[in-house]
Amino acid sequence: MEDVYYTPQEFTPKLLFQENVKADRSNEDLLFQVMLSLGIELSSKIETQQIAGKTVHLVDENYLAACFDSDVNETVITEIAQLQPVYFVMRDASAATDNVIDNFEQLFRHYSPDTNCRII
Repeated sequence: MEDVYYTPQEFTPKLLFQENVKADRSNEDLLFQVMLSLGIELSSKIETQQIAGKTVHLVDENYLAACFDSDVNETVITEIAQLQPVYFVMRDASAATDNVIDNFEQLFRHYSPDTNCRII
């Protein structure tokens, strides 16, 4: 993640919408960071599959599902939710539209209410 430190004088609302992931980071870099932050061992089994044309990382038999691709839409979110992972993580910048961010919690509540969802 980018190191971001702003004083109140430097802060503007536009800064809220800047990319927060360092430009040279791969999806695997993000996945390993998420795994460490959730206390998941890096030796856990990681599978990668295509869901509605997007790369989804499944860790430890669907314990964690993570998607960091761009243009993630409701179809992708629905299919991931139907897998009923314990955790789901995606990048804020991954959402195809603002509606995806608004709707993904509802989709998970419907298909997998116990999933802990996080946006980085």
